[in-house]
Amino acid sequence: MTPSVLAARAAGRTEPQQILAEHVRHTVDLLLDRSRVLADKVTAGQAAVVGLRYRLADGNAEIVASRGLDAASSAVP
Repeated sequence: MTPSVLAARAAGRTEPQQILAEHVRHTVDLLLDRSRVLADKVTAGQAAVVGLRYRLADGNAEIVASRGLDAASSAVP
């Protein structure tokens, strides 16, 4: 979490939701950086990685970051 907080602050983001979004984006990228198999599948159009932010208060999920396929339109109804 610390690298995400530092990156968010460096970009001028200070609100908790902004920092959370930065962490989700960082995690999506980290998954692809650390898994060659997953990265290859995403590149080949066979898989996607989608990072969501879930709001417990209202039960809604919001896509923060997506890599591969058409994840933005199919991940959350």
